[in-house]
Amino acid sequence: MSSSRQALRLRPLQLAIAALLAASTGLAHADALQDLTIKVEALQKEIDNLKKQQTVAATANAAPANAVTGGATKGSFKLPGSDTSVTLGGYVKLDAIYNSRSAGANSGADQSFDPTSIAVGPTAGDNERRQLTLHARQSRFFVRTATPTTYGDVKTHVEFDLFGSSGNESVSNSHNLRLRHAYGTIGGLLAGQTWSNFMMVSAGPETLDFGGPVGQTFIRQSQLRWTQPFSGGQWSVALENPESGVTLANGTGFRADDDRLPDLTANVGFKTSYGEFALAGVVRQIRTDSATPATRDSRTGGGIAAYGVIPVVGSDTVSFTVAGGNGIGRYWGGIVTDGFVDAAGRLDLPQQVGGFVSYRHFWTPQLRSTAALGALRVSNPGFAATTQTRRMQSAHLNLIWSPVPNTNVGIEYIYGRREVESGLTGRLSRLQASVQTSF
Repeated sequence: MSSSRQALRLRPLQLAIAALLAASTGLAHADALQDLTIKVEALQKEIDNLKKQQTVAATANAAPANAVTGGATKGSFKLPGSDTSVTLGGYVKLDAIYNSRSAGANSGADQSFDPTSIAVGPTAGDNERRQLTLHARQSRFFVRTATPTTYGDVKTHVEFDLFGSSGNESVSNSHNLRLRHAYGTIGGLLAGQTWSNFMMVSAGPETLDFGGPVGQTFIRQSQLRWTQPFSGGQWSVALENPESGVTLANGTGFRADDDRLPDLTANVGFKTSYGEFALAGVVRQIRTDSATPATRDSRTGGGIAAYGVIPVVGSDTVSFTVAGGNGIGRYWGGIVTDGFVDAAGRLDLPQQVGGFVSYRHFWTPQLRSTAALGALRVSNPGFAATTQTRRMQSAHLNLIWSPVPNTNVGIEYIYGRREVESGLTGRLSRLQASVQTSF
């Protein structure tokens, strides 16, 4: 039989075998596809069950519509139906102060260091020696809020302490509230009462004494401020309350409520690898218009200041303030006058220069000390009363222990010296112990 005939006979067999193979392969693919479909369906059921469980859990854990919830900032909360985050805080502080000389009965100078209250002369204040005072007036309370808007968060801050008018220390000690801060911000705009733009608050030393060192710029007042960040820092300008106080030739002081222009302040701050620094300036009009005493005059005053906080070894820091100008008594915490009025009713603005330097050292993470030295000198006009202060110095040295978070226990020694135009001097030594608990 020829090979061609054999091939013809084998052809149907080959086709049959190929058909059988194709059928078996198709059946295998069909079985695999069916198995895969079953597995996918089972997996989808498991996913659906998990989603149902998550929905049930979320519903069970969801806060009721009338519940208070956590706020957007640490330690804050939101009231029902509100997007505003509210933060409450402050501290309670007890101060025990032993004075070598007292400023008099119920005097605030016995509770907060005021160098102008230091009696001068060899026998001055002899009847008020070695007196003890305990008070809790530095305790404070604040409320902060933050509300998101399309222009950024709208923030507010309201804060009070108890250094308002003094209460009756013999019975209730019911000291009145005093407004410290009340302002709102949105973006770079601030409106309300807070620290002056002439200051650098972070440069202030840590002292138990509420008054702080001589030479420290210190004032809170109403203002309208704009702050603009830049690479490495920020700059700000503000229009601030222009209230002034002047002194007559006989030493009597009075408030000159005749200001027509706001105080203009500017501040530029820098953050560098060497520390944090700021330069600030203030320009202001001081004006009098009074029938008693008879005076109508105005002068332009102003000053400049430099601030710094410099890290040194470990967590230790050096802080300083240097400032000077004429007619800026308010910006020294009001311990010197803004100006003098002579016998003819004319204003004279004294030159004033002062500052302080402090060093804070950490003995351990919970134990630290601050030493601060401050001074202020005033160049009073020749007609000023001989009782007017021309020099003041102070020294603070403390030891503060924080055994647990939010708690400080400390002891501090304070020394003050005052000299008046007559050349008489006075000195004060003070020992203060404090316990402060924050919330």
